[in-house]
Amino acid sequence: MLPQEFLFGASLSGFQFEMGRDTASVDKNTDWFNWVHDDLNVVTGIVSGDFPENGPGYWNNFKAFHDMAEESGMNSLRVGIEWSRVFPRTTSGIDMTALSEACDKSVVDHYRSIMTDIKKRGMKLMVNLNHFTLPSWCHDPIAVNRRLDMSRSGWADRETAHEFIKYALFAVECFDDLVDFLSTLNEPNIVAMNGYFSRGSGFPPSIVAPDLWKSSLENQINAHRMAYRKMKALTKKPVGVIYATIWFDGDDSREKAMDLLNWKPLDAFLEESDFLGVNYYSRNVVEAVPGTPGNEDHGVDWRFLDGFGYYCTPDSFSRTGNPSSDNGWEFYPEGLYKTVSEISRRYSIPLYITENGVADEHDVYRSRYIIEHVYSIEKLVSEGCDIRGYFHWSLTDNYEWALGTSMCFGLAKVDFLTGQLIPRPSLYLYREVARSRSATRFTDLSRHEEVLEEHVEAQDGND
Repeated sequence: MLPQEFLFGASLSGFQFEMGRDTASVDKNTDWFNWVHDDLNVVTGIVSGDFPENGPGYWNNFKAFHDMAEESGMNSLRVGIEWSRVFPRTTSGIDMTALSEACDKSVVDHYRSIMTDIKKRGMKLMVNLNHFTLPSWCHDPIAVNRRLDMSRSGWADRETAHEFIKYALFAVECFDDLVDFLSTLNEPNIVAMNGYFSRGSGFPPSIVAPDLWKSSLENQINAHRMAYRKMKALTKKPVGVIYATIWFDGDDSREKAMDLLNWKPLDAFLEESDFLGVNYYSRNVVEAVPGTPGNEDHGVDWRFLDGFGYYCTPDSFSRTGNPSSDNGWEFYPEGLYKTVSEISRRYSIPLYITENGVADEHDVYRSRYIIEHVYSIEKLVSEGCDIRGYFHWSLTDNYEWALGTSMCFGLAKVDFLTGQLIPRPSLYLYREVARSRSATRFTDLSRHEEVLEEHVEAQDGND
């Protein structure tokens, strides 16, 4: 059983949840809004053709979302705020003392209403300041993609870090009395790699430029660290960062992959951070590809193997027999155990599992997914890992970036025509896990306990 103070909640973001069914909820001022509306992106299949303004509608219906979370036994929520809503016009050249005149005060008041509604329910609140999107005044991904026009190049431009710091400090001034935890960035490694290396993701600006992958990640590291220092002068609340962790299996090249994509960035981010938010969904399996062209520029001399991790056939099974989700992600809960064990060994810092979930429209596997991952957390905590919360992704279906509304991650279904929130059976399972603070009594539904014991015995044999 997990401690009484352990947090059970769900994670939401701004862009993916806020818009829906009324014009007042629409925010057109982001790079992602422009990206998914671009005709060429749609016709070439880079994006789905679904639009975020037809999304879940959290902006004006947040109380219904919060009702569902509270009734489901959750004692916490992680939400996001949109930089582009708070500052719809550029802040370049504007001094900190004048930011209150540049902001949209109605947006600040509305976010305060959302946060107040969460807090009055007795729930802990984690607020994330940046979840993939950037204001269009600092990032035009279409210009970057089509013309290599870098005049508004987002995180590839170090000036974006300076503007982010202003926004972060302003957010502290506006919301510090309501929040319990602040996160600067969500998955900065995904923003950098998917935007400038992994074109198949559909992330803007969708170009292959290893130097920009590196610089955009470095600029986000600097943004986090500089913001952290200045935020801590204004708040006593914990300030952290949320990172997309991936466990790598395979041949000897797995060590290089773990180092390049997990440990080196985390070493830099966690030099200045009060906690780490761990996002975990699946693993990857890699094998070496010697003599890869350009390896000296990007450090990647391996390839991901099909049939494992994020590279499975949707709604099928991996090559090792694990189920795969609607978007072809392998169920591999032991990867969470392995990843967090190694993180805890390397870093002495409080951990929150800030995203963990599955695209499963018909709710076939989600209950099993929750049981196996929460059981892994219980085992880790019993072994001394400082894990303080679990935030499922997500409370409801959402707008899943380039894939639109086709991937259903919600404990509750969203009827995107009416806005109705319809609980899936897994929501009730999660309620029982949260209320009892344990998944142990449900482990007879899977053989995960046995699998973990086999892994621990194997590790002990190697020590």
